[in-house]
Amino acid sequence: MELFQKKVRLRTILHLDLDTFYVSVERLIDSSLQQKPLLVGGISDRGVVAACSYETRTFGVHSGMSMKIAKELCPEATVIKGNAGTYSKYSDIVTEIIKEKVPVLEKSSIDEFYADLSGMDKFFGAYKYASELRQKIISETGLPISLGFAQNKVVSKVATNEAKPNNQLKIDFGKEKPFLAPLSIKKIPMVGDKTFQTLRNLGVRQVKTIQDMPVDVMQRVLGANGLTIWKRANGIDDTPVIGFSERKSISTERTFDRDTIDVHKLRNILVAMTENLSYQLRRGNKLCACVAVKIRYSDFNTYSKQLKIPYTSADHVLIPKILGLFEKLYQKRLLVRLIGIRFSHLVTGNYQINLFEDNEKQLNLYKALDHIRNQYGDRSVIRAVAMGSKTIGRMQNPFNGQPPIVLAHRKQ
Repeated sequence: MELFQKKVRLRTILHLDLDTFYVSVERLIDSSLQQKPLLVGGISDRGVVAACSYETRTFGVHSGMSMKIAKELCPEATVIKGNAGTYSKYSDIVTEIIKEKVPVLEKSSIDEFYADLSGMDKFFGAYKYASELRQKIISETGLPISLGFAQNKVVSKVATNEAKPNNQLKIDFGKEKPFLAPLSIKKIPMVGDKTFQTLRNLGVRQVKTIQDMPVDVMQRVLGANGLTIWKRANGIDDTPVIGFSERKSISTERTFDRDTIDVHKLRNILVAMTENLSYQLRRGNKLCACVAVKIRYSDFNTYSKQLKIPYTSADHVLIPKILGLFEKLYQKRLLVRLIGIRFSHLVTGNYQINLFEDNEKQLNLYKALDHIRNQYGDRSVIRAVAMGSKTIGRMQNPFNGQPPIVLAHRKQ
């Protein structure tokens, strides 16, 4: 244990988390929803709960749950489909406030932020500074936000979760283990349902038990993850706050309300997806060299196929590749639950003319189409076959350094 402690560099890490973000935004827009049980997410039987108010949690409702089950548990709840564009707008407002006040900011999700305030105590009271930043966010946006303050990312995140709702908590250096010890092992980041059950089967319920266990025992039980979980349980974490991470791929998928065997519909959706992601590539000044198609059938069996291609960002090149993969992958007469595509092996670069296939007219057409989309939205001009795919589209540039937005009305 002492060996690990010697490697730790004293840091000051701030974690901020907008409380029940989607719910809070909806209440900000419509004050009549205050204090009422509220569910945000997919409204069909196959939808999931993207966010739920604290009033619903006493009934056993939680995010990620089937909306159908959530409505059965809490029938008096108001259900809202949600709007990713609206949530993105409010997230951007909060991001700008924080970005102006901290030296290094990592936006880990639409509603969650880390900041490295190391060294600021020499000039400011870092915790006082963080507290004032939190109050500034609340006063300027009207959104509740919780704060965790500690010497690393893991402990600050756990502190935030313990501070909720709409509160803050500071864990002094050297007090990490006593703070974590009485908590449930489920509160350690990285302990999911499967790991939780494995540890429970061993009689491990509190973090203190892991703290007292030899590290090699954790490694034997959980493999490589055992060491990471053991270190986190002991408050050890040297993960840096990263301001920007280059995306390696972009993707999109669609889960259907009803399983379908309509091949014409599936092809049209794939065209719409490809057209939209191609535009995102060009908007981000990117090219891709690998495309993939994914299909999930009604029995939940999932298959995918990928293809290496010359670097490109052109619709007319990518669409035939995607449709070709679909034809090879699709098993006729089986109902489809989900389809998706992914572009990977991304590099920075502009679309180059293929001297044998393309001409200046083709390039000018893309420039004109993209100019219209930049001004009026990515679905302002689309292929006719894509017109029926109304929810294919993005509200932001995927290469702007922000994390991808979880669409509240989609089953993830």
